[in-house]
Amino acid sequence: MFFRLAWRNIWRNKRRTLITIFSIMFAVLLASFTRSMQIGSFNHMIDNVVQFFSGHAQIHQLGYSDDKSLDNTFEVKADLVQQTEQNQNVKAVVARIESFALASNENQTKGVLVIGTEPDKEDKLTQLSKKVVQGSMLHAKSKGVLVAEELAKYLKLRVHDTIVLISQGYHGANAAGKYPVDGIIKYPNPELNKQIVVLNLKQAQHFYDAINRATSLVILANSGDEVDEMMKGIKSKLNLDVYEVEDWKEMMPEIVSHMELDLLSGRVMNGILYMIIGFGIYGTILMMTNERRYEFGVLLSVGMKRLQLSFIVWLEIMYIAIVGLLAGTLVSFPVTLYFKYNPIRFTGDWGRAYEDFGFEPIMAFSVHPSIYLNQVLVIFIIVVFMSFYPVRFLHKLKPVEAMRH
Repeated sequence: MFFRLAWRNIWRNKRRTLITIFSIMFAVLLASFTRSMQIGSFNHMIDNVVQFFSGHAQIHQLGYSDDKSLDNTFEVKADLVQQTEQNQNVKAVVARIESFALASNENQTKGVLVIGTEPDKEDKLTQLSKKVVQGSMLHAKSKGVLVAEELAKYLKLRVHDTIVLISQGYHGANAAGKYPVDGIIKYPNPELNKQIVVLNLKQAQHFYDAINRATSLVILANSGDEVDEMMKGIKSKLNLDVYEVEDWKEMMPEIVSHMELDLLSGRVMNGILYMIIGFGIYGTILMMTNERRYEFGVLLSVGMKRLQLSFIVWLEIMYIAIVGLLAGTLVSFPVTLYFKYNPIRFTGDWGRAYEDFGFEPIMAFSVHPSIYLNQVLVIFIIVVFMSFYPVRFLHKLKPVEAMRH
């Protein structure tokens, strides 16, 4: 009876009920939107450096992380690669040799990052073929190179032009070579887009005189949530006296620090947002309670117990909260889904600031279910806490004074 009575009561004054429902709905929408933007930006930042280049983890020769020299390369053994690929959390493994060189074309020169890789496997890991905007993708027997778009513009290179690379090879050997440009690639990360030259692994090993050697085995996990479990499995089978394995957090601590700082500021902003939401909901509950002062006085005068009346009013607030939370979730999802597939792109000074830090200048969004669930849970707790006001109000209410008022 109480549940049916509470449901009928909230629709006796539709305007008041709808105001309260809309305030809760807007609170969910605002909280979900800001959280979606924060989580989406983090995920996009990780994807920029992990899925598009570094992988979730890498295996190196012991000591390579302290001295990234070609002298710290290791021999690529089939059993090491197979052992890594057999890990159930691993999606792809590719051997790479990475080092720097001086690239030139006619009178233009620039220092570049040379990446020797296995084209087919690299495509599975970083979807390299989708980054080719001109020319063709490398294959297992390619003699040419892929040049990053901004680097190609700087060196005034086009497809089928020749690029000259000069560097120092393994154990101090001279490294020099001329290669045709098979294609132009475009990386989402602006910093990578200014400096990368990609070769077939065999070509790069020959260039650096590091035959059958690599600086790293790059590993892509099935998902970011499986990285920790993947790392445990790899370390348990790897000879750690010869090799070292690092995940992306260890390889790029500056990005982790940046994310932790952003997360801390995000928590402060969320705290302020929840405070504003709490006061907004409290205001609507306060309005709803004071408007019904006379009604409550009459009900208490005719013999209704305060506990029963308090329970009915509490049920009314819970009904309104549930409707508002469901409506807020239903509105939030399509809004955040739209921005997930149509992210906000920054231009001007904001865009240049993002690019200076090496990130694509967009504000990405996420639609992970936990985003909506967490906001609904937090706001529901706020509503439950605020619902004790009318209970306390009814406990102190004097019927005669309430009817006079």
